[in-house]
Amino acid sequence: MESPEKARLDAFFRRITAKFPIGGQVTALIITHLLQERPAFLQAMSRIAAVGAVLPKPRSIDQRTLDEVRRSHAVHDLSRELFADETRALEYLEDTAAGTDVVLLDIGGYFAPSLRTLVDKFSGRVLGVVEDTENGHQRYAALGDLPCPVISVARSPLKECEDHLVGRSIVFSTDALVRTRGDILTSRAACVIGFGKVGRAIAQTLRAHDLRVTVYDSDPVKRVQAHAQGFSTAGSCTEALRGAELVLCATGNLALRQHHFSALHNGAYVASVTSSEDELELGYLDDLYQRTAVAEELARYEVTGHYFYVLADGGAVNFVHGAAVGSYIHLVQAEILAATTALSRSGHAPGLHAMSQTDRQTIAEIWLDQFDR
Repeated sequence: MESPEKARLDAFFRRITAKFPIGGQVTALIITHLLQERPAFLQAMSRIAAVGAVLPKPRSIDQRTLDEVRRSHAVHDLSRELFADETRALEYLEDTAAGTDVVLLDIGGYFAPSLRTLVDKFSGRVLGVVEDTENGHQRYAALGDLPCPVISVARSPLKECEDHLVGRSIVFSTDALVRTRGDILTSRAACVIGFGKVGRAIAQTLRAHDLRVTVYDSDPVKRVQAHAQGFSTAGSCTEALRGAELVLCATGNLALRQHHFSALHNGAYVASVTSSEDELELGYLDDLYQRTAVAEELARYEVTGHYFYVLADGGAVNFVHGAAVGSYIHLVQAEILAATTALSRSGHAPGLHAMSQTDRQTIAEIWLDQFDR
């Protein structure tokens, strides 16, 4: 990022943190993608909260950014196992932020399995969680009666700008990796599993690239929406996979389970928009298929009479190329900052919450003034 862009971004975040002041001393534990634009967000967060630790998602770490962040913040390894074990999770929180008021910033519902124990037994107070993704939103919603407030920005209108561009970046990266085999996507039969905001953007982008697109979503309402937009739809995931030469999974909720892989078309390419453990049951393949790396970020799975390719080890394929979506990402980051300060004021009851329309409009106005000129 060049100096003028850094200055503009810093000015934007300063205006956001001034507009949404913190309500008291807070420690933030931050799960994040550690990409090139992220230090500016972390710097803004440090103006409103003590950053107890940064936990980068393993498949989205830019090494130079990691080195930079380590000079200012504690950086800890992240895994699902760490917070799936309630005892380990509590020990981690005590080691990192004992006795303080804590806000947990999440991407993907990592804290969900141990949240009740953390809220009940932590020596400080868990003021709440800020969740960034649809996958994480679903994980917290599945808990039922939440022990603390969870503010989700996953379904915010401000995130729609990012989601649309994420869909485009998914197709860009998929095409780039397929081309490493001397292959192209154009004119192929494609299947998009999941017709949320990102899945819809993927389907639209694939169609614009002259692919024949079939959509499957477990929600019949979304299948109707896909049908209304001119896409072919399927009544089951297995039906959607039939004949598809490209499969893009955008559910955040295990799009392809073990029995689906045998239904894949020979030579099909499979890619995901989120973590491999969230979309693809790849562990099932280890004992059945021979895996061969055929190019960077591209693996061939083969058993007698059947083969297919998995991109980026089943992780979010757009992170191979940095997942850049421009300044629109800062809209969501600003909402996360505002949600953190909202939790610091302890005005939310336990349960799922969203930021108000007024707050979102304020963020949008500041963004337009800062970037639309």
